[in-house]
Amino acid sequence: MSLNQPWVLVLIPVIGWLLLRKRSHQSITLASTDLWPGLGEGRARFLPLLTVLKLVGFSMLVVAIARPQAGSTRSFESTEGIAIELLVDISSSMDFRVDRPDGERMTRMEVAKEIVERFVAGDGDRLGGRPHDLIGLITFARYPDTRSPLTSGHSALVQIIRDLEIQDRPNEDGTAYGDALALAAARLKRLDELEADDSTSLGGELKSRVIVLLTDGENNSGHHLPLESAALAKEWGCRVYVISLGQDEATEGGMAPELTAAEQVLERISEETGGLFRQAGDYESLLSVYEEIDELETTRIETRTHQIVAEWFWLPLSVALASFVVLIVVETTWLRIVP
Repeated sequence: MSLNQPWVLVLIPVIGWLLLRKRSHQSITLASTDLWPGLGEGRARFLPLLTVLKLVGFSMLVVAIARPQAGSTRSFESTEGIAIELLVDISSSMDFRVDRPDGERMTRMEVAKEIVERFVAGDGDRLGGRPHDLIGLITFARYPDTRSPLTSGHSALVQIIRDLEIQDRPNEDGTAYGDALALAAARLKRLDELEADDSTSLGGELKSRVIVLLTDGENNSGHHLPLESAALAKEWGCRVYVISLGQDEATEGGMAPELTAAEQVLERISEETGGLFRQAGDYESLLSVYEEIDELETTRIETRTHQIVAEWFWLPLSVALASFVVLIVVETTWLRIVP
């Protein structure tokens, strides 16, 4: 509880002094009260009550003018999140083995699953996770498959990532990242409809729409050409980050190997949509690429603090009014003074 105008309280002792001074001036001095036996036993002994009621009334009126307030502080967190569609290749070529930093060899699929999980949930070290973002997962071999819609429930998404397996059916094997890219762009475009629907809460304003495409091969299946899908993604405001997971090779002088024809297409997809293209050949290089994407696509979080004030002037004002009402009633009836 606080007062908006505490300096007003200095009027209370002034009012008290004026009331007591006025009361002393209204009294008379008698040489003796013997002619009025029982003077101190009648209603006259309650006359100071009138002064008390006046003092309480005026004091509470001053307190009301000082505006007592009770305040509380509330913080609201406003986020500008990112909608991210993760595209993961599960074709049979993802069974190729690569090296981990500890020397252990793992399949590309196992490496991709582990790093994508770290990208989503964070690892407490190099990747901070994406707790404020909407993330969806689409896998593809010959056909794209939506494993998870865009969601902020990342615990379930992590479990889906852990359960991913390589597509081992010959009739479903292949690489159709063109179709997967078109599907991801369409999913992100649909967010416009969800944002326009007042009954749908996305948990904050969307800052951008991103597609992270991880593949190790050339588009050889599906109905959509990669560059056609890239044009759709660009039209619908989606940036595409492309990762080519291939052999860890280097040319003479430690330079990166020349891009293959398939990788040139992937690079053009990223350039057309404002993203980036990176090559990865082992666990560490793939982790570095996701770390770079994590740093480029940051979520802005703004905390706003609001002071909520409740006015309590009505309480002392009510006491003041009640005191004046009682004063008027008593002064005109029970303790009425004859002029």
